Amino acid sequence: MRKSISYPLRVGECSRQAHADFPEKAIYEREVGRSGFFGPATHFHHQHAPTGWSEWEGELRPRAFNFNLVETAAQQSPWAVPNLLQNSECKIRVWKIDQKMEFLVRNADGDELLFIHQGKADLFCDYGHLEVGEGDYVVIPRSTNWRIEPHDKMFILMIENTNASYSLPEKGIVGNHAVFDPAVLEIPDINDKFKAQYSEANTQVQLKRGDKVNVVTYPFNPLDAIGWHGDLSVAKLNWRDIRPLMSHRYHVPPSAHTTFVGEGFVVCTFVPRPIESDPGALKVPFYHNNDDYDEVLFYHAGDFFSRDNIEAGMVTFHPAGFSHGPHPKAFQAGREYKKKFTDEVAVMIDTRNALSFTEQAEQVENDQYVYSWRESGKAE
Repeated sequence: MRKSISYPLRVGECSRQAHADFPEKAIYEREVGRSGFFGPATHFHHQHAPTGWSEWEGELRPRAFNFNLVETAAQQSPWAVPNLLQNSECKIRVWKIDQKMEFLVRNADGDELLFIHQGKADLFCDYGHLEVGEGDYVVIPRSTNWRIEPHDKMFILMIENTNASYSLPEKGIVGNHAVFDPAVLEIPDINDKFKAQYSEANTQVQLKRGDKVNVVTYPFNPLDAIGWHGDLSVAKLNWRDIRPLMSHRYHVPPSAHTTFVGEGFVVCTFVPRPIESDPGALKVPFYHNNDDYDEVLFYHAGDFFSRDNIEAGMVTFHPAGFSHGPHPKAFQAGREYKKKFTDEVAVMIDTRNALSFTEQAEQVENDQYVYSWRESGKAE
């Protein structure tokens, strides 16, 4: 599809291009954009940081949650753990498991995306056996029977694509092999481990539909396939196989890091990359209003260079409608070009419709996070 040439308006003192060579009087750039960085946008140049509020009253504030502290005992079933953030199209939960599942589960509400934050396991499903471990995404199509056998304690981020399926993003002019080559996707195999679990013993399936769970019992193990063919399957992708788009002269928007597309939301992955080296280029994420999307960021590993006092296993939640961006220390470090390479790994979920957070999420909230943009503020 072709795009017509547009001629943006210009008022006052402004840079010639976005994210580079700012006017001397204003070091702060703010992008106001629509449709998640794909629609019309305006770039303002400010004399003060757009996140420089002194007080915030109300429920629409930016939030931080420590999902490490979610008080749920290790559960064999992912349907036994609560949703933490949710809307009609997307449900986010964390699942901690340290023992073999003695039954199968099946999600009839939508595709499931697992991100393995910690641990490793054998996954058995209708399609066969697959080894999964730290840093893996696992896409499980709707109504697939599956279970896992952990080798050690596991911490799994689960993202349900309610009533829809996951797809890969359109990659446009950079081609199908950019970001990651689909050839790196791994699928289950009907191998010796899979055949070894064939059984005539009673097997239960916990079937979830409309967030209600039924238990269906079979006088055999339904994972008894001897083969299959087609273009629908469980698939695995590790973040280490992602080769991010980047430019030494321009800070690319978060949408360039899209990994999976859901119905009404996208899942992006931030992985280590060189920091922009051009003298005039912005070297930290730009301040922006993502006015059509709520933004959730799950921090997996590394040094989260645009955030302060954020650790692995924590989550930030920025509802649509206000400006956000790097914390003051990160912004200053970017200006001084102290770091030449990022080493963070994080999962971002941008949802078109507003997310709500549950009581279980509220119990692990850092209610001082909203003030962490103060020059002397800390999210402790």
